[in-house]
Amino acid sequence: MSEPVVRVAAKGDGVTASGRHVALAAPGDLLEDDGALVPGPHRADPPCRHFPRCGGCQLQHLDEAALADFVRDRVVHAAEGQGLVSELVAPVHLSPPRSRRRATLRAINGGGRPVIGFNEAGTHKVVDLRECHVLAPGLFALVEPLRALLAPRRERYAAEIALTLTDRGIDCAIKGLDVEGLAATEALLDFARDFGLARLTLDRGYGAEAFWEPDPVTVTLGGVAVDFPSGAFLQATADGEAALAAAARDWLGACSQTADLFAGLGTFAFALAAISRVLAAEAARDAHLACRGAARRAGLAIEAVHRDLFRNPLRAEELRGFDGVLLDPPRAGAREQVVQLAASHVPRVAYISCNPASWARDARVLVDAGYRLAELRPVGQFRWSTHVELASLFVR
Repeated sequence: MSEPVVRVAAKGDGVTASGRHVALAAPGDLLEDDGALVPGPHRADPPCRHFPRCGGCQLQHLDEAALADFVRDRVVHAAEGQGLVSELVAPVHLSPPRSRRRATLRAINGGGRPVIGFNEAGTHKVVDLRECHVLAPGLFALVEPLRALLAPRRERYAAEIALTLTDRGIDCAIKGLDVEGLAATEALLDFARDFGLARLTLDRGYGAEAFWEPDPVTVTLGGVAVDFPSGAFLQATADGEAALAAAARDWLGACSQTADLFAGLGTFAFALAAISRVLAAEAARDAHLACRGAARRAGLAIEAVHRDLFRNPLRAEELRGFDGVLLDPPRAGAREQVVQLAASHVPRVAYISCNPASWARDARVLVDAGYRLAELRPVGQFRWSTHVELASLFVR
């Protein structure tokens, strides 16, 4: 007897009502006794020839409705796993195709020719990208020139190439590639100039070194040009950043004094600075200095402080006077900082997260301390990926 697929699990497998996991199954597909899948109403034709081999996407076989349901379910189920129910769950925000503005590709010498792309799922093999439906066109357009740049090299290499769209063009950071001699150096400089790179950095095992940067590289955050240190964190899509920043403004717009914790370059600090005084705390020194310098040049009421919130969280007594807090921690969450928030009297907390599991653990601490989970906004800015983000509001 056939069995319907009812949902998609966290790693992208379809799951039947009896709990059987089926690779590349969509909700509504029917699993036959012999293991064959009969396509259902939510199955889509994957747009990319590299799917499912390429590890960059796991969900191109889902239609738009099933993809949105997957993102929503990841967030809601994480909350429910901690016994939490949001008073409101907003519609899912999905970033459009070809909107990724940053990505790290691998480059190897594949039998005498350069192979550039993402790893195959679960392996160290590299898929040689000939098309990509997630990368912004400007980033993908650089892949073939990179192949031409590497083509003369006959030695074995395994390099990482991080590409980021900035205000001045593409920031290209190459790690693990030897560049020796005048000819190799001139070839790199010619490449950077000919393709209008904003910056080219090399990391040969001692950290990134600027190889080409004709003008300071910036990214615009909240309408403010902010210096962009090589390797700094930036939201994966401008579209996703706008959705998350809108949540921050909607929820904290009435606050007069806001703390932006794990502030990075100031993505949310600059979004809020026009309506609130903001304390922006960040541990990475380069990002902190970039945020502070941009705020000063723009004349904004942002106090940027250099502080490691994992080792030295803002204490409950230090949070007195703040009527809003925004935190956007790394994937591990913000356990110690959340404990201090729970002990504070801050009335509104906006928590942005790229990991529903660690977010739900922290959310439980806030709710146990008397906060209500007032709203959840699921965000899928890593389109067709199992990577899910969210914005959430907690109020006292």
